[in-house]
Order: sequence, then structure tokens, then C-alpha cells
Amino acid sequence: MAASTSAVAIPSCHVRRLVPAERSRLFASTSITAAPIQCFMANRRRLSMLSSRRITPKVQAKKQTFSSFDDLLLNSDKALLVDFYASWCGPCQFMVPILEQVHEKLKDKIMVVKIDTEKYTRIADRYQIGALPTFIIFRDGKPCDRFEGVLSAEQLIHRIENALKVPQ
Repeated sequence: MAASTSAVAIPSCHVRRLVPAERSRLFASTSITAAPIQCFMANRRRLSMLSSRRITPKVQAKKQTFSSFDDLLLNSDKALLVDFYASWCGPCQFMVPILEQVHEKLKDKIMVVKIDTEKYTRIADRYQIGALPTFIIFRDGKPCDRFEGVLSAEQLIHRIENALKVPQ
């Protein structure tokens, strides 16, 4: 009995391998067709990103520098909405235009701050960030509400307004 081989494409890394024909028929019947994926190595972890056809929104944010996060918390005259994110996180990128809408609507009540969890790991560890995006609302330098995941602009505004109403 001679074993034949055929090429099977592995879509996640654009690698072709030779496998026995019987196995390739099995894989072909159970595989899922996906768009090409580009693979990257970052911080010793393998990360995947969607193909370059995906458009990520550009942020027109005012960058400010503070000597420390504690300095920002203590000296802010408004409440803070802190978005803990990572550049590779799809839901985090989805939240960018939503956060811009929230900023426009609530700019007199709250300041929106974004913290990259890969760049500022100590801050992320201090607030036990385990999922992205994670949002923490700070009032008078102390956390008063915390939530994770994607929300619509209306849901986020409602959540912020309710957190600011509750007396500390």
C-alpha cells in the first residue's frame, strides 16, 4: 500500500506541509476557511493580527505627560475614566471611537486616560488588570467603578454618570 501525499495550507502562518492524503481529506472536511493571518512575535509571546486589509481608527488625542500615575490621580480636578488597553487588542481598538464620543459628551465631567498595559505593567498589576479592555473610574484619587469589555457609547455614558452620582 503506497501512501500518497498532498499539500495542505495552514492559514495562520502561511506554511505548506506535506501530509498523507488520508489525513488531508480529514482535515479538509473539518477545516474552517479563514482570511489570511499575519503572525508576529512580540515580548516573547506569539501574537496574531488580522490581515492588513483591516482598518484601525486613528486617534486624535491630546497627549499629556505626568510624573506618575499617582500624580495624575491626586491632581486631577475631574473624575478619570482610565482605559487599560493593548495595541494588539481588537476590542480595545473598537473602543477608540466610542471613547472619543464619550469624551465629547462628558468633557466637563470626566477626563479619559488610556494606559498601555504592555508599556506600564506595574500600573496594570497594581489594579489587577486581567482582561482587556478594562475601565476604571477614579474619583478623588480612588477607584469608584470598574468594568471590562466593549460597551456602546450610550452604555458607557450611563455607567459613568451613575458612578459619579453615587456619594463616596
